[in-house]
Amino acid sequence: MTPGQPERRDYEYERNGTANLFMMFAPLEGWRHIEITDRRTAIDYAQALEDLSDRHFPNAKKIILVQDNLNTHKPASLYEAFPPDKARRLVERFEWHYTPKHGSWLDVAESELAVLASQCLDRRIPGKQILIHQVAAWEADRNAHHAKANWQFTTDDARIKLMHLYPTF
Repeated sequence: MTPGQPERRDYEYERNGTANLFMMFAPLEGWRHIEITDRRTAIDYAQALEDLSDRHFPNAKKIILVQDNLNTHKPASLYEAFPPDKARRLVERFEWHYTPKHGSWLDVAESELAVLASQCLDRRIPGKQILIHQVAAWEADRNAHHAKANWQFTTDDARIKLMHLYPTF
């Protein structure tokens, strides 16, 4: 430091850890649930699906999953995590749909994640427990108000936007 110069400090980014968020969103019901895990493994994904099936929608005949093409978002993850009979039961509870490659924006859960990011995760969060608390409060508020997705992408829009994905004969 030289005389007459203001004091200068170099601030370094200090990582307080990382976490994975699985977003489950039923847009027509205005319901969402976020599972926070340390990792994003097939086992973590399978446990989130078990929770969705057996805790949140135990009476549903079929649960429709629309998800991106992440390598763990497959029925095989359930077989990796659970005994074959339990894995098969869970696999059959779901109807599996995947967004096109580079089309995860078509997944409304991605839109809900963007809302979460802008309303709740737009700042540094000092630790996992605080993250869990903050996300749970956000989730409870959104669910109490039955906040729904305002999806305005029509079939005609999809045909234009995704024309390159459809073969022409």
